[in-house]
Formats: sequence, C-alpha cells, structure tokens
Amino acid sequence: MNTWRNASLAVTAVALLALTTACGQEPGTASPNGQAVGNAAPAQRPAEGGYGSDGGYGSDAAADEAPKEAGQLAVWDSKELGKVLTDSAGFTLYRFDKDTAEPPASNCEGDCAKAWPAVPAQNAEAPAGADASLMGEVTRADGTKQLTVAGWPLYRYAEDTGPGDANGQGVGGTWFAAAPDGKKASVNADGASAGEQADLAGLSVRKDPELGDIVVDKRGMTVYRFKKDSAWPMKSACTGDCLKKWPVVGPVPKNDVDGVTTKGFVTFNRPDGIQQQSLDCWPLYTFSGDAEPGDTNGQGVGGTWYAVSPDAKLVGAPKQHSGEAW
Repeated sequence: MNTWRNASLAVTAVALLALTTACGQEPGTASPNGQAVGNAAPAQRPAEGGYGSDGGYGSDAAADEAPKEAGQLAVWDSKELGKVLTDSAGFTLYRFDKDTAEPPASNCEGDCAKAWPAVPAQNAEAPAGADASLMGEVTRADGTKQLTVAGWPLYRYAEDTGPGDANGQGVGGTWFAAAPDGKKASVNADGASAGEQADLAGLSVRKDPELGDIVVDKRGMTVYRFKKDSAWPMKSACTGDCLKKWPVVGPVPKNDVDGVTTKGFVTFNRPDGIQQQSLDCWPLYTFSGDAEPGDTNGQGVGGTWYAVSPDAKLVGAPKQHSGEAW
C-alpha cells in the first residue's frame, strides 16, 4: 500500500514539475499552448564592430583631405555583393542605416565623417543605364552638398585603399555598399543585403549601435516583443489589424539559432490558427514599418513594443517592479 502511494506521489510531483517548468524555465520542454522545436545548437556571437578600426571609426588618413568629386559614377558587378555603385575611380560608395532618405538627411558627422567621407554632389553624373532622376543632394550640417541616390546620402570608406575594395561592407551592422537604385547592394533574390544576411540563422544576434545586442530573424529584420502579451499562460494581445503591423515570427527549429537563448523556446499555437515562435515563452514579432535589415522603427512604439535581447528581455523598456523580472 505504501509502495503504491509513494509511486503515486512521485508521478504527481513529476507532472507538477513539468507543468510549472513547461514555459519559460527549461529549454526544449512543451507548453500548454505550444510545442518544443528541434535541438539546441552551440551559440556563437557575431563579431562586434563600430565604424571600423582605430578607435571604432576607421583610419584618419584622409581626415584632412578635401572630399574628392565622384565624377561619372559607375557600377561594379561584385560576385559577393551584386551590383555596387562606385565613383569614377572605382571606389565603392556606401550608405548608412542611421541616415534617412525621406527626407534626405545625414547623421554621420565629426569622427564618423573622417572614417566615412561624404561624397560631394558637385559634378556627379549618373552611371550609364541608371535612372538619373534618382540622383540628388542634401545639405550637410557644415553647409556642404552631399550626393544622394534615391534620397540616401553616399559615402566613401577611408579604409578602402583601391578600386574594388569593399572593406566597409556590414561595418557596425549599419554600413552597406550602395546599389545603383540606392538600395543596399545584394545578390539575394529577395533584395536583402548579401553582407547582412547571406547565411543568417533563423534567429541570431545583431549589434545595433544604439540598442546593443538585439535578436533578428533569418532576413536580418529586428524582432520585437509586445508588453501587453503574457508568457504564463502564453497569450498574445496582438490580434486582427494589429498583426498587419506586427507580423508574427514563424516557427524556428531550435538548431537554427545563433547566440540566442533557447529557454522557453516553444511554438505558440495562437487561437487564430497561426503558429508563432517564442523566446522564454514570450511571443515574437517583426514590424511592417521596418523596410530593411538594420531598421528599428518599431522600437518603443506606443510604449509597448521593444526589440528583444538575446536572453529574451525587452531592450530599452522602462524597468518595472512587478511582472517580468529584470
């Protein structure tokens, strides 16, 4: 009789432990609203970067030189990057994710501008076969005119020493070679930057210059959490039209993550029938207002949407004394 009772208590204890640790405690366990996916893979962090070497900005070799005119622009067909815009001497031209195209504005000044000299607008001509109407100019803080393509200000990189160099590609996760149409140079079918996400895992880490380490999906798009959601029980407060602005992150195999926690790594079976990936049992989303990898336009929206850290925390959200631990 005692043996049967002890066995019964043991089974009950195991069931209770499984219930309380199912979501948000132990990796690879199932949730009442979800299911575990795949096996864990070794986590690796991407290399850190600022603007380049030498104190995080790059070489100061050209700091005191007058900016060189671009002249007749050309297009370099790179095997790794696709079609890349160059100046008349064959030097790669770049764009900066922290700039804006609508309206055109440069956010690279001071030491940044020493590493990334602005391309003067004067006497610049469109490359053969390109749309000349995309070319324009923006007035910088010092009053000089900088060349733009499709509204994006263009730069050279001080550490490119010869034609065909593209040492600035992907620096800091914000600098990318420019394509003739002003987009990021790419060889991928979906138009995504080759340097940004050629071989990204389903979920990985990108170092944002303002937010630090944040989670991105396979396309390199920023991943967000919604403060109105809950992890236990797992529940999404984003439904209907909300999902048009904040699409869910679909299921990701656990062996397809890099540098991201696999705690509470389960698929959330939403009431609307959509399957959604979670981290630490928090449902994950992207933002329709992010047009390209590196965009973080969803950060802080409504005081409820925030980028996600590699350990599934809200990045940059005001700390709170109840609910989620910080």
